[in-house]
Amino acid sequence: MKGYKFTTEEAAQAAITSINLAAGLPKSPEAITQTWTSYNLAELNEPQFYYIRHDEFTESVLGEPDSLEVIFEEI
Repeated sequence: MKGYKFTTEEAAQAAITSINLAAGLPKSPEAITQTWTSYNLAELNEPQFYYIRHDEFTESVLGEPDSLEVIFEEI
């Protein structure tokens, strides 16, 4: 998948803050939409890392995405 990789949760949170500021979110404390996107923990990967999935708007804020290999639990 294309996305952005972070070694700490704080770095992922800072990226989300930057994205939300660029998107003008939230519009108000009562707004339904509070954030443009979210981050996830790649907990089955070793070492673990945090990541944000790529989209065009996120790319306009964070720049060129990386190619990530995230291990998901089989269902």
